[in-house]
This record gives sequence, structure tokens and C-alpha cells, in this order.
Amino acid sequence: MGTFHDDRGELHGITVVVDTGDALWVGRCDIADDTQVVLRDADVHRGEDAAGRAAYLEKAASFGVWKKHDVIAIPSAEVRSLRRLGEIAG
Repeated sequence: MGTFHDDRGELHGITVVVDTGDALWVGRCDIADDTQVVLRDADVHRGEDAAGRAAYLEKAASFGVWKKHDVIAIPSAEVRSLRRLGEIAG
């Protein structure tokens, strides 16, 4: 269960997966609103290969990720999907 701040959205504090089409971002959600998704302690996996993306997500769900970015802001227009990492079987 994440921390709750009315102005930060329901996913604040939850580890999420953001799919932008060319990349999968995994990090702790700070803000998710109509303009952007801000992640903290985030990792990124780039590429369209479905098998590679699935393997990355399975490993991330099982073991977590190594942080490559302290903070990353992704414009909402680039977000194809946003979901909790915990929804992925690990």
C-alpha cells in the first residue's frame, strides 16, 4: 500500500510500469496526472522485442530494478499504459 496525498494521485508511492511504446519505465510513482507521470528511483528498458520486454518485466516483478534515474518525468501524451508492477506475476 502506498502513501496517500490527495494531490498526487492514487498511485503515489506505488511501483509502476509505464509503457511509452519504445521504452518500459519502472519506478516509484510520485505524480500521475493529465500532463505527466513522474517516477522516482526509475529504471528503463528500451526496445520493441516482445520476448525481451516480457523477460524484463518478469525479472523486475520478481527482484525489483536497479535505479538508473533519480527522477524522470514522462509526458502523459507519450504514455501507452500505466499499471502497478505488482499486477505482473513474479
